[in-house]
Amino acid sequence: MTKPDLMAMAAQERAELLALLRGLTEDQWNAPSLCTRWRVRDVAAHVVSYDELSALATVGIFLRGGLRPGRVNDVALDRYRDLTPSDIVDLLARNQRPSGLPAGFGGGIAMTDGTIHHQDIRRALGMQRTIPQDRLTAVLDFSLAAPTLPSKRNRRRLRLVATDIGWSSGDGDEVTGPGEALLMAVAGRPHALSELGGDGLPTLRKRINTRLTNLPGEYT
Repeated sequence: MTKPDLMAMAAQERAELLALLRGLTEDQWNAPSLCTRWRVRDVAAHVVSYDELSALATVGIFLRGGLRPGRVNDVALDRYRDLTPSDIVDLLARNQRPSGLPAGFGGGIAMTDGTIHHQDIRRALGMQRTIPQDRLTAVLDFSLAAPTLPSKRNRRRLRLVATDIGWSSGDGDEVTGPGEALLMAVAGRPHALSELGGDGLPTLRKRINTRLTNLPGEYT
């Protein structure tokens, strides 16, 4: 089996996000996203908020954020808070190919983070899309081992079955549904739970809701 080119997939995901952003209205830019406390504009800037940082600057941000993913992401985003939508479009345009921390794991970080956050924007705005199957499969696989996502914990002892793309992973009670909804749900987005089924769904729902209660804002 040919190994997927994660860097190329990450760049394509960013290109598609950029095309979406260029067509948004001012109200859409300022609308809430699926990420707690973040507007669409905040999520868009976050996608590339680590690309232009040196290794030393990245370490500094992690330390200032107390090594808590949600807080670290807020610190990284702070320097972009005053950007206009046009500025954010320009920022993403000059970072189409991931660099810095997001380029890690051959682009896997950027691909996974970018795809999930692209959907955080689209779902919040009611703008559906079909993620290419090869990219969705790669993101699903990578997300289950990503250290900053709750996906690995959320899917523990569950079998995930994507009914639309022939993908499955894990053992235990099944959670079934479209691959994109599975991706978003195990990444902590309760918005996607209504699209899923199976005997394992109550367990997944409880894990997501418990985490949101105990760690509000931590799935940014």
